Amino acid sequence: MARGLHAARKMLAQRRANKWADKEWKKGKLVTRYKCNPLGTASHAKGLVQEKLGIETKQPNSGIRKCVRVRLLKNGKKITAFVPRD
Repeated sequence: MARGLHAARKMLAQRRANKWADKEWKKGKLVTRYKCNPLGTASHAKGLVQEKLGIETKQPNSGIRKCVRVRLLKNGKKITAFVPRD
C-alpha cells in the first residue's frame, strides 16, 4: 500500500474499492431490502385472496399451517400469507 506524500488519491481509491467487501456497508448502500421486499417500506398491505393453501411444517413439528396466496393491490405481486387462529 502506498504511504508517501503523494499517495492520497491511491489510498482513497483503494479504500473506496475495499468498502464493498464490508457486509453492513454494502447492505446500507444497495438498499435491496426495500427493492426485494414485496411490501416495499410498508408494514402492512391490502390484497385479494387468490387461493387457500395448507403448508406442512418442518421437523420436529407436525401439522398443516393454514395459509393463503394473496395478490397485493399496490404492485400486483403474489405472496403467501399465514392466517392466524384459523
